Amino acid sequence: MFNFGDVLDLPLIWGGLIALAVFVYVLLDGFDLGCGILFPFAGSDKNRSRMMNSIAPFWDGNETWLVLGGGGLFAAFPVAYGIIMTGLYLPVTFMLFGLIMRGVAFEFRFKATSHRYVWDTFFFIGSVVATFFQGIMLGALVQGLEASNRLYTGGPFDWLTPFSVVCGIALIIGYALLGSTWLIIKTEHKLQVWARKVSGWMLSALVVAMIVVTAFMYFSDIDALEGWFSFPGLLYLAPMPIIVLALFFFMHKDLTSEREYRPFLLTVALFLMGYIGVCFAIFPYIVPYQMTIYEAAAADTSLSFMLIGAGIMLPIILSYTAFAYYTFKGKTDHEHMY
Repeated sequence: MFNFGDVLDLPLIWGGLIALAVFVYVLLDGFDLGCGILFPFAGSDKNRSRMMNSIAPFWDGNETWLVLGGGGLFAAFPVAYGIIMTGLYLPVTFMLFGLIMRGVAFEFRFKATSHRYVWDTFFFIGSVVATFFQGIMLGALVQGLEASNRLYTGGPFDWLTPFSVVCGIALIIGYALLGSTWLIIKTEHKLQVWARKVSGWMLSALVVAMIVVTAFMYFSDIDALEGWFSFPGLLYLAPMPIIVLALFFFMHKDLTSEREYRPFLLTVALFLMGYIGVCFAIFPYIVPYQMTIYEAAAADTSLSFMLIGAGIMLPIILSYTAFAYYTFKGKTDHEHMY
């Protein structure tokens, strides 16, 4: 079989594919988790039904990207998968429980005639738990995991630090902003007005959260800062603060206008800026500050074989995702969709 490793940097390509899958998951599942975070505050049962209907055609398909990212990590970087999953076993478990809780609540709420509030509560709690522990995992990875001889050597609760908790709270705010700007697109009248107000509040909260996270990184002496303030990273990242400020300015302006799509797109751009910053901070490590993508990669023959499969499946996944979003475009109402 032809070995793509003879002509391609396979570990870099697979690192990029996994990073892409994680980012797409954060965006797509982020807005429906954000709707769950905002769920109890919508004001009425009909508004909550409209919120749930706005994500009903997409929420389970969005999680395809989580499976793709995790499966890709296991297949392409098995040693890194073992270290990361061992170190983050508990937060991964809590995240999955949250996703299961909200998935069950989704199905049962549509069928419930009484006690619907029970499933509303489950949907909210599951969304908050899943989001918080995703932030916890992000913070733990940026802070770094202890590893030696290709094995995790840290403790079972090393992931629980003040920095990781702050990252968990910040991600809840970020997802709530994604969810509220999504609702601006998918709803109208009073619910849309409410979504615009919430987006303004979440935007202000996100500014504070970003400042707090950066301060924690500085005072916690996290190695990620070396990637930001050393060359060539500093050269590439220098324009980013100006770009972020411009995004905040246009976002604030759009929330007081009649624009519907651009607030969501600007929120996506804010997430992209943050994600680029994280990637620059830890590259070329796959296990931050312990193991690079080249040290953890599977054999070139395995990566080549899987690259053929990825080349076939990725266009299929992108096509049915785009088809679903196109088919269910437009505003939603409170009528049952299941």
